[in-house]
Amino acid sequence: MTAEKPLKDLPKHFQEEEKQLHAYGIFDWNSLKNLKDEDLFLITQRSLATSKNLFRLRGMATLIGELNLSQAEAALLLHSGIPSAKALASLTPLEVIKKTSRFTRQLYRENGNLINLVKVNSWIKNAKRANRELTQ
Repeated sequence: MTAEKPLKDLPKHFQEEEKQLHAYGIFDWNSLKNLKDEDLFLITQRSLATSKNLFRLRGMATLIGELNLSQAEAALLLHSGIPSAKALASLTPLEVIKKTSRFTRQLYRENGNLINLVKVNSWIKNAKRANRELTQ
């Protein structure tokens, strides 16, 4: 759907996972999104990467790929309990803002508002479109 976004500059707590993904030839979010559970478990068997973090990263990759979000936006949605385009499409803009507001205040104080109604409406519109494409 979108151009391949490079998998880089992850937070420190994903440092080992980023290193191992690169060692396995995974350099962009789209490639990570397409990994199967077995692939993720294989990576954890031979490294210090954790399956928990790899599954989180794959969840972010899915949101990034399906909705064309930034890494920060995908992480915010995932950690706010909105793990998929389907989940996002089922919410109203105000519900999304309510779910994400606590994390937004905690994580992005210095950046001002990461999200607003215009942006959330765009996300929901993209999520509904992505759901239609997946079900066709």
